[in-house]
Amino acid sequence: MAERSNKGNLKYKKDLKCSVAKKCGGCDYINSPYDKHVKEKLEKANSLIKKYGKFDGIVSMDNPYHYRNKVSAVFGFENKKIIAGTYEKNSHRVVDTKNCLIEDEKAGSIIQTIKKMCVSFKIKAYDEDTGFGFLRHVLIRVGKKSGQIMVVLVTSNVIFPNKNAFIKVLRGEHPEITTIVQNINNKNTSMVLGDREIVMYGKGYITDELCGLTFKISPKSFYQVNRDQTEKLYSQAIEYAGLQGDEVLLDAYSGIGTIGLIASRCVKEVISVELNKDAYKDAITNAKINNIKNVKFYNADATHFINDLAAANEKIDVVILDPPRTGSTEEFIAAVGRLKPKKVVYVSCNPETLARDLEVFKKQRYRFEKGMVFDCFCHTGHAEGVCLLTRN
Repeated sequence: MAERSNKGNLKYKKDLKCSVAKKCGGCDYINSPYDKHVKEKLEKANSLIKKYGKFDGIVSMDNPYHYRNKVSAVFGFENKKIIAGTYEKNSHRVVDTKNCLIEDEKAGSIIQTIKKMCVSFKIKAYDEDTGFGFLRHVLIRVGKKSGQIMVVLVTSNVIFPNKNAFIKVLRGEHPEITTIVQNINNKNTSMVLGDREIVMYGKGYITDELCGLTFKISPKSFYQVNRDQTEKLYSQAIEYAGLQGDEVLLDAYSGIGTIGLIASRCVKEVISVELNKDAYKDAITNAKINNIKNVKFYNADATHFINDLAAANEKIDVVILDPPRTGSTEEFIAAVGRLKPKKVVYVSCNPETLARDLEVFKKQRYRFEKGMVFDCFCHTGHAEGVCLLTRN
């Protein structure tokens, strides 16, 4: 049995095995004991930040399988047969996958159904080399709490042959599907989604519940892939902030507004800043869905926005930032230094860039107080972390 560093005991009985692990390469540790690589993740994270402090532990999962609520399958051919799965590591060869151990099981079942339907409906998989073919990818998003399911069919052409019949058969096999969207991607690109979308069935989005709030999830929305671990991660981040109810909190890299909206119950005001316009619009919608009125949303570059706040001598008590895997920037951290909040809560999905950024925060007179690692990407080499920085 695996052990857990700080909260409860793991309930899983045994480590499952994946038959295509070596071909796929998506899960570095899928065929090794879960407790072993959880321990290694904590050790690695602590070795990276040892100059600044130490993480208190790692929060692992009770059941570290089938946690991914976002599943993307690329379609292709092998020996003249249609296949669906993922790209082999460091290549564009498609590995035909079934029953992936980290992906949602319903999503996997829907993908297998679509693969069979491609044969009966004579739908050709897209060929990157020739540019011929119709179906490029299938993206499925699952509301783990709500039970809602979105299917996104990424095609190379807007004309979908036998569209109505296709939808009827697919929903007949999987009545749990709540919306189906066609996304058109006719560009020679490695990006999964194109710019144009056509709602084929349902509302074109799903909702899910996180930390007691409801969030709208559209095909392009950023939403954490491991809902259960994200609840624990965000709760820890807000706990670290030590909010008393009278603070002004700045949520940088805010995405669809998740952290800021969850924290809004504990503060006087939240200022939410996001550069991506689609995410910014979703954040406003999410505030309306949850009837939250003490959050102000800004579609702006976070660094420029914070510099403007500092120039205007605006008072911000706490900054929460959740940057992408590449981490933050020296310019952003310098802007935070000029703003001088008492506390900074850093949510990181890459301990390596976190360690780099801690050095820059140190120059701005912020020190590492405490932190925790979260295994949000079980069986992979990635981990999330959250830490509290205070101004000297």
